[in-house]
Amino acid sequence: MESYFLDWANLLLRWVHVITAIAWIGSSFYFVFLDSSLTPPEDEDLKKQGVSGELWAVHGGGFYHPVKFAVSPPQLPKHLHWFFWESYSTWISGFALFTVSYLYSASTYLIDKSRMDWAPATAIVVALGFFVVFWLLYDAICRIFGQRKNGDAIVGALVLVLVCVASWLACHWFAGRAAFLLVGAMIATSMSANVFFWIIPGQRTVISQIKAGQPVDPIHGKRGKQRSVHNTYFTLPVLFAMLSNHYSFTWSHPQNWLVLILMMFAGAAIRQFFVMRHGYKLGRNGNPLPYALVGVAVIVGAIVWMRPAPVATPVVNAPVSGAASADKNGASSQNDFKAVQAVLEQRCYMCHGEQVQMKNLRLDSPDSVKQHAQAIYQQAVVQKLMPMNNATGITDAERALIGKWFEAGAATGP
Repeated sequence: MESYFLDWANLLLRWVHVITAIAWIGSSFYFVFLDSSLTPPEDEDLKKQGVSGELWAVHGGGFYHPVKFAVSPPQLPKHLHWFFWESYSTWISGFALFTVSYLYSASTYLIDKSRMDWAPATAIVVALGFFVVFWLLYDAICRIFGQRKNGDAIVGALVLVLVCVASWLACHWFAGRAAFLLVGAMIATSMSANVFFWIIPGQRTVISQIKAGQPVDPIHGKRGKQRSVHNTYFTLPVLFAMLSNHYSFTWSHPQNWLVLILMMFAGAAIRQFFVMRHGYKLGRNGNPLPYALVGVAVIVGAIVWMRPAPVATPVVNAPVSGAASADKNGASSQNDFKAVQAVLEQRCYMCHGEQVQMKNLRLDSPDSVKQHAQAIYQQAVVQKLMPMNNATGITDAERALIGKWFEAGAATGP
């Protein structure tokens, strides 16, 4: 029952997390597009009001005319929408999902004893430390270098180094699947912290100054804009890290830390293309296509580099006897299943046997194996997700043996 309720919690939290993430990322992408597409106002009345940019757009059968006041409007409107719950809801649901999926079962999902054989409590503390330490270092980099000459380039280079170090450590300390997700959650935590500690407080200060009739200090808007731009570059790397846990060929690679770095770098480069393309159309910057080409080239290079080496399919010979030769096909199928049973007994029974049935699945029964043959093939051969973190040391040859058995019809008897 515990596993059943955990599965429901995982499903519902994942559902909420995806919905809120769509809202947050969507609003982030929209405002980056909006800022990049604004043009100086043509109407004299708008100029007198202090409008710094405007945009005409058509959507859903209607025309929209958003305008931007760079520092502050002449007066505050009665109703002002704040964009923060999208961020907070995404982080809260994501952290809850991370807790249910990984921290609650740290010994199973977070720890890989071949990398670091530590107690679950220690692994949890270190994992949470990634969130805190990365935010503190990233925030310090922004504070120290963000306002200097070429500050954006300096911050970008230092944050890249910081992400690389964190990725290397995570992939050497934790199970590969958890490491990728941990790095994504680490960056996402800093994104939400940007909103909580910088963007929203700065906006509240501006509004307080307007209400008090004081001159508005533009530094708050500049700082908030800087962190908002950082968030948009973090988005695609975070999404890759979050989605990669479904594709074991990424996090199970011997150099998985390098795979993670390359793919996140490619995501940031491609995001740069989308950020700059609107300005390019208005003649504000050069053609950003090279950024996209670099990102695509990195992805293609990773695909070629990571391609799996051919694995010879083991041949299982049928036993030689008079009865076997009379029914060669039946005996061969039975012999194939006996070989598969031997693999399941050695690699899978400890979690899916008579004593323990994780996910309500038993593999010590031929009928159950036949019933779940598709899932066994998908999890053990195609996706290589099971055994979890390969805790039982299943080999590629044994996976190939299961694949050969499944593709031959998954027979469990004569």
